[in-house]
Amino acid sequence: MFTRCANSLGHYNNNNTVYVSSKKCCFPNEDKPSNACLQVATNVTEQKHHVTRETRGKNLGLCRGFRGCTVWLTGLSGAGKTSIAFELEAYLVSRGIPAYGLDGDNIRTGLNKNLGFTPAEREENIRRVGEVAKLFADSGVVAICSFVSPFADDREMARKIHKDAGLKFYEIFVDTPLDVCETRDVKGLYKKAREGTIKGFTGITQEYERPQKPELVVNTHGFTVRESTQELVTLLEQEGIIPRSLRDVDLLPELYPSEVIATEALRHEAESLQSIEISKVELQWVQVLAEGWAYPLRGFMREDEYLQTLHFNTLQSGLDGSYRENHSVPIVLSASEADKKRLDGCSSLTLKFESKPVAILRRPEFYYQRKEERLARQFGTCNPEHPYSKQVYESGDYLVGGDLAVIERIRWEDGLDQYRLTPNELRKRFKELNADAIFAFQLRNPIHNGHALLMQDTRRQLLERGFKQPVLLLHPLGGWTKDDDVPLGVRMRQHQAVLDAGVLRREDTVLAIFPSPMMYAGPTEVQWHAKARMNAGANFYIVGRDPAGMPHPDKQAYPDGNLYDATHGARVLKMAQGLDSMEILPFRVAAYDKSASRMAFFEPKRKDEFEFISGTKMRTLAKTGDNPPNGFMEPEAWRILANYYQNLQQA
Repeated sequence: MFTRCANSLGHYNNNNTVYVSSKKCCFPNEDKPSNACLQVATNVTEQKHHVTRETRGKNLGLCRGFRGCTVWLTGLSGAGKTSIAFELEAYLVSRGIPAYGLDGDNIRTGLNKNLGFTPAEREENIRRVGEVAKLFADSGVVAICSFVSPFADDREMARKIHKDAGLKFYEIFVDTPLDVCETRDVKGLYKKAREGTIKGFTGITQEYERPQKPELVVNTHGFTVRESTQELVTLLEQEGIIPRSLRDVDLLPELYPSEVIATEALRHEAESLQSIEISKVELQWVQVLAEGWAYPLRGFMREDEYLQTLHFNTLQSGLDGSYRENHSVPIVLSASEADKKRLDGCSSLTLKFESKPVAILRRPEFYYQRKEERLARQFGTCNPEHPYSKQVYESGDYLVGGDLAVIERIRWEDGLDQYRLTPNELRKRFKELNADAIFAFQLRNPIHNGHALLMQDTRRQLLERGFKQPVLLLHPLGGWTKDDDVPLGVRMRQHQAVLDAGVLRREDTVLAIFPSPMMYAGPTEVQWHAKARMNAGANFYIVGRDPAGMPHPDKQAYPDGNLYDATHGARVLKMAQGLDSMEILPFRVAAYDKSASRMAFFEPKRKDEFEFISGTKMRTLAKTGDNPPNGFMEPEAWRILANYYQNLQQA
């Protein structure tokens, strides 16, 4: 039996008529305006879901296990509830845990826009939010509610809604003093309340009932939002909502000792073991692993890790393997059949480069290398003319994985070691610069003013978004590259000239070398490039056209002659699993603006006024001693590049 009632809560049909059941529930008359009676449904039955919470936990997010719950932040207006809630939301989502912030202002502009601020309406506001939060939590999402919710009975009602549904509920009291809240009052609400313009304002003309037994009390006065949020993170770790394996670490574990005595002990042990000789590229991978770029990987991949990377572009991490880290490229060590026969069964073996021990491989595991399968999945081609494929084809028929103990930090003694900062050293440097945003830009080519324009524009955008000190990580790749790429030493001198000329701001730019070899694996490799920078502390990553790409060895294979679609790298990065804590910034196309004699972002409407100066054209100009148009590249940076090509031609 339904009755028709206007201006009440109920269900709309297509004619915007509200139908509600016949049982009435009225607010106290003194606290509600007229027309405040609600019709409450009596002829409804709860419908059971076909999907259990266990099933949701297995399939929702990146972390296996049901984690649905409600985190309820209560406190005065201006206490910091919303700031903490949205920081926590970002923290959880970036780690693969579904979360959603339900904010008081947002809810009152939609679901509860027909409610005011009398005690009864506040109660109904909290009841509705409690029911919505319960649904979020039941679906496996962490519902983060930030509401003043001044009345203890209302908060207890929200808790009971969850308790009756068998869901966890955490009351968080954001205990910020009233005078501090008033200093944060950008809307001027406290002032209006004290002037009498706003009636019933909590803390001024309406009492706030402090929680007596909250799960956590947080004081935001004198603390950053991140520090306050970390208290909630710790609570949720203790409660099993956040796996401890996802905790942020200030320092990544490095695989070489910090004490000389430990280095000597490893060197002595290495001399007593059977050994295997490694290549220069494999030594570069030892450096990558030892410094923490591939964390949580602690050595060359065993077969299970290799298969996860090859087939899923991820690695399981955490004690229970519940979290998947992005890892898209195999980091493997090859071995010959003779090596396998000689060394299989050893508890440890020594890795030597040019007959010098560099590391010990613990608990080695040998397995067969199916080279075509690896190449097809990693590169999308088995063509032996692909530069990195050549190395795979020439490597041993087996792979050997195991934990690494590196004897000492890898040094190359080439005059560039001061630029080879580890992830931990970079994190320390960013902290010294008071960076609140770190945007990384990788390149394996010389910097022209179009690159600089993009980096300058990225900084501008971050400042406009409210960041105070964005820092650029200018991070050229420093491992092996193909023969026709510009050598690292030349690139570093060219990059330094750009900084010296003030094209990029030295005070908020960190120039460092990324030690990884180049693989030319397109969208697969660009995920590795982003993940490694994430380990170094970067939270923004600029990705360009055709990252890690190259021409197809068979130039007739595809219409554009390239091995990878130029747009796929950026598109894949935005979808890649395990990179959620890094925001991918699109690469805007820059070209030479002939009307302004400078590099500018390309405008299709003025396409005739722009010139695209390709890498081929740039190399031709350099080899012939001609100069590019004014404004294309910083003059001293161009001189360094031109000298290299002219000397190369003479040689």
